[in-house]
Amino acid sequence: MIGDRIRQLRRARRLSLSELAKRSGVAKSYLSAIERHKQVNPSVHIVERIASVLDVPMHVLLESTTGHIRQ
Repeated sequence: MIGDRIRQLRRARRLSLSELAKRSGVAKSYLSAIERHKQVNPSVHIVERIASVLDVPMHVLLESTTGHIRQ
């Protein structure tokens, strides 16, 4: 799920949830909800902002497979 990929990439880049929120302009509570699968359908605009901070193409966050994510 998208929340798992965001969390994995965020941790691989040694970013706290607060830092990802600050850099992306997305509320920390909203990011937390995504990572905890409480918010499973974030807008494309939000995904784009998160992907930009994590330095990955959007499709990496949106893929439905659960393979290993390169760091």
